Amino acid sequence: MGESTYIVKGMTCSGCMNKVTGAVTGVAGVTEVDVDISDGRLTVVGDSSVDPEAIRRAVGEAGYELAS
Repeated sequence: MGESTYIVKGMTCSGCMNKVTGAVTGVAGVTEVDVDISDGRLTVVGDSSVDPEAIRRAVGEAGYELAS
């Protein structure tokens, strides 16, 4: 995987940021997560086993959605 960047819709506060960070950190193979609520950016670093769909599901389970 290396590093991938996504845009998360609906994050408005530090609580949102913490929910997304916690959810994505739990995805297998993820080694680093950075969330910027000012622009909704989610940067994920991980090994080659990280499934982008797993990132999408984790964000959804936290109550948010990735932009297409």
